[in-house]
Amino acid sequence: MSASLKLNQSDDTSNRPSSMRSECGTLRDRWYVACTSDELAKTRPIGRIILDEHLVLLRRKDGTPICLLDRCIHRNAMLSEGRVRNDKLICPYHGWTYDSTGQCVDIPSHPEKKIPAKRCLESFPTLEQDGVVWVYMGDPDDIRCEPFRIPFFNSDGWRTYYMVTAFENNVTNCVENFMDVPHTAHVHAGWFRNTSNRPIRTDVERTADSVLVTYHQESDTIGFTDRLLNPSGAPMKHTDHFYMPNITRVDYTFGKRQFIITSQCTPVGPMKTMVYTTISYRCGPVHNGMLRFFLPWYTRKVIDQDVDILANQSRSLQRYGADYMQMPADVVHLYIESLREWAENGETGTAPAPIEREMTFHA
Repeated sequence: MSASLKLNQSDDTSNRPSSMRSECGTLRDRWYVACTSDELAKTRPIGRIILDEHLVLLRRKDGTPICLLDRCIHRNAMLSEGRVRNDKLICPYHGWTYDSTGQCVDIPSHPEKKIPAKRCLESFPTLEQDGVVWVYMGDPDDIRCEPFRIPFFNSDGWRTYYMVTAFENNVTNCVENFMDVPHTAHVHAGWFRNTSNRPIRTDVERTADSVLVTYHQESDTIGFTDRLLNPSGAPMKHTDHFYMPNITRVDYTFGKRQFIITSQCTPVGPMKTMVYTTISYRCGPVHNGMLRFFLPWYTRKVIDQDVDILANQSRSLQRYGADYMQMPADVVHLYIESLREWAENGETGTAPAPIEREMTFHA
């Protein structure tokens, strides 16, 4: 990939403690969102954590994003608290200066000294698209996939915006929540869906790297937002898609109108996840204009309700572990877990087989 950076492997890491990145199997061999494009300025670096790995990001003058390990090789100061000058990253402690490959190119106290290339900082492939900066956490010489494309980003007739949210829970539980219909009538009562106790017939399919769900509920609504999203009362088509390892896409279609929620979950630590949610909608020029003022407030309210319930679940999981009692409606969770666990175990043994299933639950 033209956007990737060459990894010049760095100083001796044998004494470093293990991290999620070293213990997550093939989940490391993926692109993860580090920040939105707006968050990464040309004037200063920013720090991020992905798979328990501390990273520093900066922009070159030409706009290209750069990602390095967030530690000075001199005295381990965090480079994300330093500054950027002439496309170089300067440590805030003693001024050691690094280029975009992670090579130290200047030592102010000993300008005559040169650091061997083998002692440079680890660098990570980066790619900027659809309003976010992606970082590849696996082997840069063996990039196995491309970043997910945000549906209809900057397409004619569509509006999109990002929401960035910290969740105190792991990626698996986050993506399962975003794909979970039964919780909406309880966690989001009055805001997204109310309990109707109607049976919902659902088709669920697990592929090699996705879980696809179709809900047969054409007469359903998604709360009081129907007045703007679906004023004509057109039949609703609802699908939920999970894409390995960490992305969900929820689609609501009302005739020619569409409302899409795409969530990209970046694992920060074992029980912390940063979620970059893209709201995409096409409801005609008049309603698009009205929704731009209403939807950000509304979607923030709904997401914050999920933040609270996932923090609740996380606290209990840390006490008791994942001692779950499964119901038929949980088949979506089981399929997601099977794909993620297989990757976390290094894709050894028999891969989860493609399967299709019908399911009915009440909501």
